Amino acid sequence: MSPERPARPSETRTAQTTHVDVLIVGAGLSGIGVAARLRREHPQRSLLILESRAASGGTWDLFRYPGIRSDSDVQTYGYDFKPWKGRKALAPAADILSYIRETAREYGIDDRIRYHHKVIRADWSPSDALWTITARIGDSGETATFTASWFFCAAGYYNYDKGYTPEFPGEDRFSGQIVHPQHWPEDLDYVGKRVVVIGSGSTAVTLIPAMADATEHVTMLQRSPTYIIPLPAEDALYGVFRRLLGDERGYRLTRKKNIAQNVWVYKLCRRFPRQARAVIRWLNKRMLPAGFDVDTHFNPRYAPWDQRLCVVPGGDLFKTIRKGKASVVTDTIETFTETGIALTSGKHLDADIIVTATGLDLLALGGVDLSIDGEPVDLTKRLAFKGTMLSDIPNFSFAVGYVNAPWTLKVNLVADFLCRLLTEMDRRGATVAVAENDRPDMPTQPLLDFAAGYIQRSAHLWPQAGTEDPWNLQMDYYRDVVVLRDTPIDDGTLTFSKAEPAPTSPQGDLVEPD
Repeated sequence: MSPERPARPSETRTAQTTHVDVLIVGAGLSGIGVAARLRREHPQRSLLILESRAASGGTWDLFRYPGIRSDSDVQTYGYDFKPWKGRKALAPAADILSYIRETAREYGIDDRIRYHHKVIRADWSPSDALWTITARIGDSGETATFTASWFFCAAGYYNYDKGYTPEFPGEDRFSGQIVHPQHWPEDLDYVGKRVVVIGSGSTAVTLIPAMADATEHVTMLQRSPTYIIPLPAEDALYGVFRRLLGDERGYRLTRKKNIAQNVWVYKLCRRFPRQARAVIRWLNKRMLPAGFDVDTHFNPRYAPWDQRLCVVPGGDLFKTIRKGKASVVTDTIETFTETGIALTSGKHLDADIIVTATGLDLLALGGVDLSIDGEPVDLTKRLAFKGTMLSDIPNFSFAVGYVNAPWTLKVNLVADFLCRLLTEMDRRGATVAVAENDRPDMPTQPLLDFAAGYIQRSAHLWPQAGTEDPWNLQMDYYRDVVVLRDTPIDDGTLTFSKAEPAPTSPQGDLVEPD
């Protein structure tokens, strides 16, 4: 049953600015989720989402490569307040996009989105207790100004304008097409073509089975192997739970089951890496052709969950290899040639199309420049408070999901925390909430402490985490439930205040403080 659509709070407009209570950057999975939670818990508050692109959906509208899907089960990838009704365990992008947009319609968010508005800077005024946010409007060169009492960044963690592609020697010599999955051409014709996919991460293992039947052959070229595990294409228990308990209770129970499963698989892999490696190798070997060189192509140098595990529904990648439509080559690139790729080993891969599935280019807070009273904020000097606010930056929070679990699990908790925080501010009559760092000498560590290359390349450009609570970020859902949902907001870790306007003289001039 759809929720009752909340009444639309009014926004305050002047000739030059628009004021709202909460301004959100990004109309993707995170932004829509946070906005929906605000509409449920704080329907009296006005909100606005600024989206740089022409459509909502974020990742799920941006990426268009064949077979694009989630790499987490949809029961935990979905919002905790909206049951997922599809049958597939790993949902295709089109279904996820429909789910996000349906949520926006149900909660009256779709008409609170301004498209083609790229937020470029935001300045906090201590005297007014307001953020002034500047957005560039499309390619017009014009800007729009907004003010907000609370500023929330849901812009994701990577650069939407470009993916990461290393420089390959001789790539200008290649006579075919070179494509990055982040910018997949709508008219790319790969029927009957020889395709080489560089990379073995989640993108590569997704698009290879989707492309293979139409191509002459697809080769996955990897410098080193990745852990790849099969997952049933459908969650049979989810269907049983829904039939017995109904959609909502069946969804909640399946979420609890899958969250526990995800958490314990991760913990067991970290606690018993040798045994976990052996189990994954056994799963791979039984799904690959007899005599396949598993130890060369599916035996990573690192321990399970040093980097994210890749999941393939129904073992589709292995089935494609068994059929002979795809192969795996573990080697390094010497140079591109006119007809393909020459490898360090002396081998040559013939190709008509080369897909560079080489990862993302990370970007903190969507590239927004923050400042306080005109003074620029150096993000690398700030600590993350409970994984959602930044030290000494008032009325600001952000969403960055887990690297070892479904992204939305963290977003749901962050949205709940924000709603409880706003309620506490109302109770106190406060207009300002800030996490003050009273331990400037505390050792720090990377906010995203993960061995994946795309994170290591950019970790130094992000805010940091501390080594003590509430600054110590751990990729642990159950711990975050306690920190973000169960712990009272008024636990002594935040400072609340009410902004007082600067005093003026009878003539209206500002009075300088003594």
